[in-house]
Amino acid sequence: MKPELFHIGGITLYSYGLFILLGIVAAFLHLYFNRVRLGMDVDSISELILWCGAGVFVGGKLFFFFEDPVKYWNNMGHFMSHLGDGFVFYGSFLVTLPVLYWWFRQRGWDFWDRMDDVGIAGAWVHALGKIGCLMAGCCHGLVCKPGEWGIVFRDSKSHAEPLGEALYPVQLWDSAIILLSIAIMYWLQRRGKSFSGQVFLLYALVYGIGRYITEGYRGDGERGFVFGGLFSHSQFIAILVVVGSMLLYGYLKKRGLRNTL
Repeated sequence: MKPELFHIGGITLYSYGLFILLGIVAAFLHLYFNRVRLGMDVDSISELILWCGAGVFVGGKLFFFFEDPVKYWNNMGHFMSHLGDGFVFYGSFLVTLPVLYWWFRQRGWDFWDRMDDVGIAGAWVHALGKIGCLMAGCCHGLVCKPGEWGIVFRDSKSHAEPLGEALYPVQLWDSAIILLSIAIMYWLQRRGKSFSGQVFLLYALVYGIGRYITEGYRGDGERGFVFGGLFSHSQFIAILVVVGSMLLYGYLKKRGLRNTL
Protein backbone atom coordinates (compact mmCIF):
# COMPACT_ATOMS: atom_id res chain seq x y z
CA MET A 1 0.00 0.00 0.00
CA LYS A 2 1.38 3.39 -1.01
CA PRO A 3 0.47 6.54 0.96
CA GLU A 4 2.03 8.61 -1.83
CA LEU A 5 1.04 7.61 -5.37
CA PHE A 6 3.42 9.79 -7.36
CA HIS A 7 5.21 13.14 -7.49
CA ILE A 8 4.92 15.78 -10.20
CA GLY A 9 7.46 18.53 -9.68
CA GLY A 10 6.89 19.72 -6.14
CA ILE A 11 3.36 18.28 -5.96
CA THR A 12 2.65 14.96 -4.26
CA LEU A 13 -0.55 13.01 -4.94
CA TYR A 14 -1.59 11.26 -1.74
CA SER A 15 -3.72 8.13 -2.01
CA TYR A 16 -5.94 9.13 0.92
CA GLY A 17 -6.75 12.50 -0.61
CA LEU A 18 -7.43 10.90 -3.99
CA PHE A 19 -9.99 8.48 -2.58
CA ILE A 20 -11.68 11.23 -0.57
CA LEU A 21 -11.94 13.23 -3.79
CA LEU A 22 -13.45 10.24 -5.60
CA GLY A 23 -15.95 9.92 -2.76
CA ILE A 24 -16.92 13.59 -3.07
CA VAL A 25 -17.44 13.13 -6.82
CA ALA A 26 -19.68 10.09 -6.15
CA ALA A 27 -21.62 12.09 -3.53
CA PHE A 28 -22.09 15.00 -5.94
CA LEU A 29 -23.28 12.68 -8.70
CA HIS A 30 -25.85 11.03 -6.43
CA LEU A 31 -27.31 14.40 -5.45
CA TYR A 32 -27.10 15.70 -9.02
CA PHE A 33 -29.00 12.75 -10.53
CA ASN A 34 -31.70 13.22 -7.87
CA ARG A 35 -31.76 17.04 -8.01
CA VAL A 36 -35.27 17.30 -9.50
CA ARG A 37 -36.83 15.15 -6.77
CA LEU A 38 -34.86 17.00 -4.13
CA GLY A 39 -35.63 20.43 -5.54
CA MET A 40 -31.94 21.31 -5.68
CA ASP A 41 -29.72 22.84 -8.34
CA VAL A 42 -25.97 22.60 -8.89
CA ASP A 43 -25.29 25.65 -6.71
CA SER A 44 -27.25 24.31 -3.73
CA ILE A 45 -25.63 20.87 -4.11
CA SER A 46 -22.19 22.47 -4.14
CA GLU A 47 -23.03 24.60 -1.10
CA LEU A 48 -24.35 21.54 0.73
CA ILE A 49 -21.11 19.67 0.09
CA LEU A 50 -19.07 22.64 1.31
CA TRP A 51 -21.04 22.83 4.56
CA CYS A 52 -20.69 19.08 5.00
CA GLY A 53 -16.95 19.40 4.40
CA ALA A 54 -16.70 22.09 7.09
CA GLY A 55 -18.61 19.96 9.61
CA VAL A 56 -16.59 16.86 8.77
CA PHE A 57 -13.28 18.66 9.17
CA VAL A 58 -14.10 20.51 12.39
CA GLY A 59 -15.84 17.53 14.02
CA GLY A 60 -13.20 15.03 12.95
CA LYS A 61 -10.34 17.14 14.29
CA LEU A 62 -12.19 18.14 17.47
CA PHE A 63 -12.89 14.54 18.47
CA PHE A 64 -9.35 13.54 17.48
CA PHE A 65 -8.09 16.18 19.92
CA PHE A 66 -10.38 14.82 22.65
CA GLU A 67 -8.88 11.34 22.28
CA ASP A 68 -5.81 12.59 24.17
CA PRO A 69 -6.37 16.27 25.04
CA VAL A 70 -3.40 16.60 27.42
CA LYS A 71 -0.98 15.26 24.82
CA TYR A 72 -2.26 17.48 22.02
CA TRP A 73 -2.65 20.58 24.21
CA ASN A 74 1.00 20.30 25.23
CA ASN A 75 1.99 19.87 21.58
CA MET A 76 -0.43 22.36 20.02
CA GLY A 77 2.12 23.57 17.50
CA HIS A 78 2.56 20.06 16.13
CA PHE A 79 -1.22 19.49 16.21
CA MET A 80 -1.96 22.66 14.23
CA SER A 81 0.78 21.99 11.69
CA HIS A 82 -0.62 18.51 10.97
CA LEU A 83 -4.29 19.36 10.47
CA GLY A 84 -4.47 17.00 7.52
CA ASP A 85 -3.70 14.00 9.73
CA GLY A 86 -5.96 12.33 12.24
CA PHE A 87 -9.75 12.43 11.99
CA VAL A 88 -12.46 10.66 13.97
CA PHE A 89 -15.46 9.61 11.87
CA TYR A 90 -18.01 9.88 14.64
CA GLY A 91 -16.77 13.39 15.43
CA SER A 92 -17.42 14.38 11.83
CA PHE A 93 -20.78 12.60 11.93
CA LEU A 94 -22.06 14.22 15.13
CA VAL A 95 -20.91 17.76 14.30
CA THR A 96 -22.17 17.71 10.70
CA LEU A 97 -25.73 16.75 11.73
CA PRO A 98 -26.58 20.06 13.51
CA VAL A 99 -24.84 22.00 10.73
CA LEU A 100 -27.08 20.33 8.16
CA TYR A 101 -30.17 20.78 10.35
CA TRP A 102 -29.49 24.53 10.43
CA TRP A 103 -28.77 24.67 6.69
CA PHE A 104 -31.94 22.80 5.70
CA ARG A 105 -34.11 24.84 8.05
CA GLN A 106 -32.74 28.04 6.50
CA ARG A 107 -34.25 26.88 3.21
CA GLY A 108 -37.49 25.54 4.63
CA TRP A 109 -36.63 21.96 3.70
CA ASP A 110 -37.55 18.93 5.77
CA PHE A 111 -34.42 17.75 7.56
CA TRP A 112 -35.18 14.03 7.69
CA ASP A 113 -36.38 13.81 4.10
CA ARG A 114 -33.16 15.40 2.81
CA MET A 115 -30.99 13.34 5.16
CA ASP A 116 -32.03 10.15 3.39
CA ASP A 117 -30.16 11.30 0.28
CA VAL A 118 -27.40 13.03 2.22
CA GLY A 119 -26.86 9.71 3.99
CA ILE A 120 -26.26 7.95 0.68
CA ALA A 121 -24.00 10.74 -0.58
CA GLY A 122 -22.01 10.81 2.65
CA ALA A 123 -21.70 7.03 2.70
CA TRP A 124 -19.93 7.13 -0.68
CA VAL A 125 -17.33 9.51 0.75
CA HIS A 126 -17.04 7.32 3.83
CA ALA A 127 -16.65 4.03 1.91
CA LEU A 128 -14.03 5.35 -0.49
CA GLY A 129 -12.30 7.24 2.32
CA LYS A 130 -11.77 3.92 4.10
CA ILE A 131 -9.98 2.63 1.00
CA GLY A 132 -7.80 5.73 1.30
CA CYS A 133 -7.14 4.77 4.93
CA LEU A 134 -6.01 1.34 3.75
CA MET A 135 -3.61 2.89 1.24
CA ALA A 136 -2.18 5.24 3.86
CA GLY A 137 -2.04 2.57 6.58
CA CYS A 138 -4.06 4.60 9.09
CA CYS A 139 -6.90 3.03 11.12
CA HIS A 140 -4.95 -0.21 10.81
CA GLY A 141 -5.68 -3.52 12.48
CA LEU A 142 -3.94 -5.62 15.08
CA VAL A 143 -1.33 -8.18 14.13
CA CYS A 144 -3.14 -11.26 12.85
CA LYS A 145 -3.11 -14.49 14.76
CA PRO A 146 -1.14 -17.35 13.11
CA GLY A 147 -2.98 -18.79 10.12
CA GLU A 148 -5.32 -15.81 9.68
CA TRP A 149 -5.36 -13.63 6.58
CA GLY A 150 -4.09 -10.09 6.80
CA ILE A 151 -2.40 -7.28 4.89
CA VAL A 152 1.31 -6.52 5.15
CA PHE A 153 2.44 -2.87 5.02
CA ARG A 154 6.04 -2.28 3.98
CA ASP A 155 6.21 1.37 2.86
CA SER A 156 8.20 3.39 5.42
CA LYS A 157 5.76 6.29 4.99
CA SER A 158 2.79 4.13 5.94
CA HIS A 159 1.00 4.90 9.21
CA ALA A 160 0.54 1.18 9.90
CA GLU A 161 2.43 -0.43 12.78
CA PRO A 162 4.26 -2.70 12.80
CA LEU A 163 5.54 -2.80 9.23
CA GLY A 164 6.30 -6.16 7.67
CA GLU A 165 3.68 -8.12 9.63
CA ALA A 166 0.20 -9.18 8.59
CA LEU A 167 -2.46 -6.91 10.10
CA TYR A 168 -6.22 -7.39 10.13
CA PRO A 169 -7.68 -5.50 7.13
CA VAL A 170 -10.04 -3.44 9.30
CA GLN A 171 -10.24 -0.66 6.71
CA LEU A 172 -11.56 -3.11 4.11
CA TRP A 173 -14.08 -4.52 6.56
CA ASP A 174 -15.37 -1.03 7.36
CA SER A 175 -15.58 -0.15 3.67
CA ALA A 176 -17.50 -3.37 2.95
CA ILE A 177 -19.97 -2.58 5.75
CA ILE A 178 -20.54 0.91 4.35
CA LEU A 179 -21.00 -0.44 0.80
CA LEU A 180 -23.55 -2.90 2.19
CA SER A 181 -25.30 0.07 3.83
CA ILE A 182 -25.33 1.90 0.48
CA ALA A 183 -26.87 -1.13 -1.25
CA ILE A 184 -29.57 -1.33 1.44
CA MET A 185 -30.27 2.40 1.16
CA TYR A 186 -30.64 2.29 -2.62
CA TRP A 187 -32.87 -0.78 -2.36
CA LEU A 188 -35.07 0.92 0.22
CA GLN A 189 -35.37 4.08 -1.87
CA ARG A 190 -36.43 2.08 -4.94
CA ARG A 191 -38.85 -0.01 -2.88
CA GLY A 192 -40.30 3.08 -1.27
CA LYS A 193 -39.38 4.21 2.23
CA SER A 194 -42.06 4.14 4.92
CA PHE A 195 -41.14 7.51 6.45
CA SER A 196 -38.64 10.34 6.07
CA GLY A 197 -35.36 9.50 7.79
CA GLN A 198 -35.71 5.73 7.43
CA VAL A 199 -32.93 5.42 4.86
CA PHE A 200 -30.44 7.53 6.82
CA LEU A 201 -31.18 5.80 10.13
CA LEU A 202 -30.61 2.37 8.58
CA TYR A 203 -27.16 3.59 7.55
CA ALA A 204 -26.45 4.76 11.08
CA LEU A 205 -27.66 1.44 12.52
CA VAL A 206 -25.82 -0.89 10.13
CA TYR A 207 -22.55 1.00 10.33
CA GLY A 208 -22.81 1.51 14.09
CA ILE A 209 -23.17 -2.23 14.71
CA GLY A 210 -20.43 -3.06 12.22
CA ARG A 211 -18.07 -0.42 13.60
CA TYR A 212 -18.50 -1.71 17.13
CA ILE A 213 -17.34 -5.15 15.96
CA THR A 214 -14.43 -4.02 13.77
CA GLU A 215 -13.11 -1.70 16.51
CA GLY A 216 -12.15 -4.83 18.44
CA TYR A 217 -9.58 -5.59 15.74
CA ARG A 218 -8.08 -2.09 15.51
CA GLY A 219 -4.40 -1.73 16.31
CA ASP A 220 -4.01 2.05 16.54
CA GLY A 221 -4.16 2.41 20.32
CA GLU A 222 -4.00 6.23 20.28
CA ARG A 223 -7.69 6.43 19.37
CA GLY A 224 -8.59 6.45 23.07
CA PHE A 225 -10.56 4.29 25.49
CA VAL A 226 -13.17 4.73 28.21
CA PHE A 227 -14.22 2.83 31.34
CA GLY A 228 -10.74 1.53 31.99
CA GLY A 229 -10.26 0.24 28.46
CA LEU A 230 -13.61 -1.58 28.26
CA PHE A 231 -14.62 0.36 25.12
CA SER A 232 -12.74 2.46 22.63
CA HIS A 233 -14.12 5.97 22.14
CA SER A 234 -15.65 4.92 18.80
CA GLN A 235 -17.21 1.79 20.31
CA PHE A 236 -18.84 3.84 23.05
CA ILE A 237 -20.13 6.41 20.54
CA ALA A 238 -21.31 3.58 18.27
CA ILE A 239 -23.44 2.24 21.13
CA LEU A 240 -24.97 5.69 21.66
CA VAL A 241 -25.58 6.12 17.92
CA VAL A 242 -27.25 2.70 17.58
CA VAL A 243 -29.49 3.28 20.61
CA GLY A 244 -30.33 6.82 19.50
CA SER A 245 -31.04 5.66 15.94
CA MET A 246 -33.38 2.93 17.18
CA LEU A 247 -35.30 5.43 19.31
CA LEU A 248 -35.51 7.91 16.43
CA TYR A 249 -36.55 5.12 14.06
CA GLY A 250 -39.51 4.27 16.27
CA TYR A 251 -40.45 7.93 16.77
CA LEU A 252 -40.25 8.89 13.08
CA LYS A 253 -42.10 5.75 12.04
CA LYS A 254 -45.00 6.61 14.36
CA ARG A 255 -44.93 10.22 13.16
CA GLY A 256 -45.05 9.03 9.54
CA LEU A 257 -48.00 6.75 10.26
CA ARG A 258 -49.89 9.62 11.96
CA ASN A 259 -49.31 11.86 8.97
CA THR A 260 -50.85 9.30 6.62
CA LEU A 261 -54.09 8.97 8.62
